Amino acid sequence: MKRSLLLIIVLFFTQIGVSQELQATVSINYQQVNNGNPQLFKNLEKQVKEFLNTTKWTDREIKDEEKIECNFFINITAYGSNNFEATLQIQSSRPVFNSTLSSPILNINDKNFSFRFIEFETMTYDPNSFNSNLVSVLAYYSNIIIGLDLDSFSENGGTKYLEVASNIVNVAQTSGYKGWSQSEGNNNNRNFLISDLLSNTFSPFRVALYQYHRMGLDLMSENVAKGKEGIAKSIETLAEIQKVRPNSLLVRTFFDAKVDEIVSVFSGGPKINVTQVVETLNKISPLNSQKWGKIR
Repeated sequence: MKRSLLLIIVLFFTQIGVSQELQATVSINYQQVNNGNPQLFKNLEKQVKEFLNTTKWTDREIKDEEKIECNFFINITAYGSNNFEATLQIQSSRPVFNSTLSSPILNINDKNFSFRFIEFETMTYDPNSFNSNLVSVLAYYSNIIIGLDLDSFSENGGTKYLEVASNIVNVAQTSGYKGWSQSEGNNNNRNFLISDLLSNTFSPFRVALYQYHRMGLDLMSENVAKGKEGIAKSIETLAEIQKVRPNSLLVRTFFDAKVDEIVSVFSGGPKINVTQVVETLNKISPLNSQKWGKIR
């Protein structure tokens, strides 16, 4: 009896010590679908949320307050015979040091998200085999989220998990599902995203991510001007990509997440010289020129 009690106590504290990494919210919109039982989509939402939040994605010990806040928005466009056509919006953020603010890290819209789902069927993750496109896509983005989050705290700190995402792509390429292959005729699918993240050509992106957060935002509680200068430096680092690959996927990805925050940072508080910052922003992200014009 004592031995059984001891085992229960050990298991309890072991589970506490290996808390999962993600704190994900999941929302499913099925308004475009007329032929499905609403309960089916509610169960899909529930199972996806449980999968994301209960899978142990790393071997790191995570405290509850260290979990990464992220959102998965699934918009179902067609359904039939357990097969779904959808788009997937993924967002993640990380806390700003010594503040109540969160800073967006990722904001991506995956337009090639088709999958098969059977209610109550177990969703099992194996990074070395392809069993379900739903599982593979969710696992891929979970590792991207974790990798970029770690990159924001230490330079190239998330490489291990970006490599896991790359392996998921390699395994899934022969599945026949869209989004995994470089031969699909576009340069903004899952394959291109992870290839660029791990490419030396685009290494300034991950360096800029670190500079922006650790050498920028995280310093603002102590010295706002110094924090702004760190963010300005990160933008100049990001501009290095423009010299070799104008309008790259990663630069667009960066500003999809950061544009409003950048405008807010440079529009209030202690002033620094923003002339060069605005010039660089207009050069590397001209589609946001109207917003850059608000920086004074």
